[in-house]
Amino acid sequence: MSNVESTKYRCRPCGYVYDPEKGVPEYGIEPGIKFEDLPDDWVCPKCAASRWMFEKVE
Repeated sequence: MSNVESTKYRCRPCGYVYDPEKGVPEYGIEPGIKFEDLPDDWVCPKCAASRWMFEKVE
């Protein structure tokens, strides 16, 4: 898997990290889905923050 596909994003309010290699199966997000490809209405599974509240993890 390339770096682009495995880029992680952190929720700024709560610190939850979205890892595309793991996805969020309990919320219908299967492994392999890039952050950019998540639905527009997707929110943090931990605190319900909007996608724009996430930052790329370097």
